[in-house]
Parts: sequence; C-alpha cells; structure tokens
Amino acid sequence: MKKKIPFLVLLIFIGLASYAQSFDEEKLLERVRTLSSDAFEGRRTGEKGGLLARTYIIKTFDSLGVAAFGSKYEHQFTFDVKGKEYKAANILGQIKGTDYPDTYIVISAHYDHVGVEKGEVYNGADDDASGISALFTFAEYLTENPPKHTVVLAAFDAEELGLKGAYYFVDKMKGANIMVNLNMDMISRSEKNELYVVGTPHNEQLKTIIENLKNPTSSQLLIGHDGNDKKQNWTMASDHAAFYKAGIPFLYFGNEDHAGYHHPSDDFENITPVFYKDAVQMIFSVFIQIDQNGL
Repeated sequence: MKKKIPFLVLLIFIGLASYAQSFDEEKLLERVRTLSSDAFEGRRTGEKGGLLARTYIIKTFDSLGVAAFGSKYEHQFTFDVKGKEYKAANILGQIKGTDYPDTYIVISAHYDHVGVEKGEVYNGADDDASGISALFTFAEYLTENPPKHTVVLAAFDAEELGLKGAYYFVDKMKGANIMVNLNMDMISRSEKNELYVVGTPHNEQLKTIIENLKNPTSSQLLIGHDGNDKKQNWTMASDHAAFYKAGIPFLYFGNEDHAGYHHPSDDFENITPVFYKDAVQMIFSVFIQIDQNGL
C-alpha cells in the first residue's frame, strides 16, 4: 500500500517544481553580466555607476510587475563617513502576502560596490551583482505565485561603507512584524560548489529547516562561519547584521572569499554559473519552507 504524501509536503513539492520550470538561467546570468559591466563603473554609492544601478533595478522591478514598497521604489538617505557626506538610496519592492500581509519576509542583497580605483573598475560580479540578479529571479516567480507572507525585495545601498542601507531600513521598519531576513551576498563563485548559511545558532526553527532541507541540487549547503567553528565569523559581515542586532531572525547565504574578492578580477567571466544556479535554487528551497510554515 502506498503511503500518502502529507499535504504540506505536497505543497512544498509543487512549489519547487513550478519554480524549477520557471527558472530562467539565461536571464539570471544576463543580469549579472549587465550589472557587473564596466558601464556601471563599479557601482560606488552616490557616484555615476551607483546611480545607473538604481535606475536599472527600478526599471527591472517595474518590468517584472513588482510593486513599490511604501508607495515608491527609491528610499533615499544620507550619511557621513570620515567627514564625507554620501547620498544613498535603497531600492525596495514588495509582493503582498495572501495569508499574512502584515508579516514580512525581507529578501536582501546590496547593489553597491567599490567603484573605480587607480583607473581600474571593480565590477563586483559576485559581490554583489549575483545577489541582485537573484532578487529579480525571486520577483519573477513570486509575482506569478504570490507568497503567504508579504515579501520585501530589498536592494540595499552602501553595504561597502558600513551596511548603511540595511541599518537605515531596519530603523525605519521599527514596529513592523519582520519574520526573517534572507540575505544574499556573494553567491555565484565557488570552485568547491559550497554555499554557506549563517544564522542557525540564533533560531531553533531556522536551524531545523536547514538541517532537514531536501537539497534539490548537486552543490552543498553548509552551516558554518557562525562563530561555532574555526572559520571566519560572518555574523556581522553583511547587511543581515542590522537585522541580527535588532533581534530579527536571519539567514545569510554566501560563498567563501576568493581571489576576486574586492579585486578587479571579480568579473562576470570568473563566476561559476552551475554553482550559481544551484545556490539560487537552494535559497529558494529555504524560502518556500519558511513561507509555508512560518517561524
């Protein structure tokens, strides 16, 4: 006698199957190639390339049918670093939840990078054009398959200057019910096919989800870099730190540093496309579990 598949498991399976069918690898790669091209001049906050990146992200969100968050996509703010004033902007979209519209899952990546130094363009393909392109892939799926919880797609600015965009967002969202932050920063380049996830020591439900995840890929999703091993601790390493400090559960997804990290060789030609596709699929699998079950 065949065992019946539990309804929740069936829902998750159907969700992942439809996602796999709609996953456009060519668009994922095309958007990384575009955003990490010399035309964007390394996307430094407040400079020409950074402004071009803002426009590109807004146009892409709009073309995909992603609604603006809080009546506008562009949320501007200013800050000082070593006496220099920067004008920055987070680009925020949202897909309303069908069941819990006032509970937020924030999926984030940062669009800024180092810019141009000594005449060389630091294109930041992995850091973090890869995360921004993954945001667009989430947008494509979720506009056609609305989530249970409202999803905020956050393209943060000024990560490279001290996580300023993330801190600004978290401060402005005080009082809102943010269930979890899923942060993607450097997810497209790993010769070992290893994606790390950070944050499970701080939330038992997230730990259970990760430990029991049915990985749909041939790449590895590894718990680590969280202060419990001998590896570098990434708990405060990217935009998820702002959520962590505010007591909001988070998961950070990233591959280990490579020769291109903060170097001009972080170009599209040097990412590992098969791993990148796998990384996005793994992150999406985690999202499905969280959205279906809650925390």
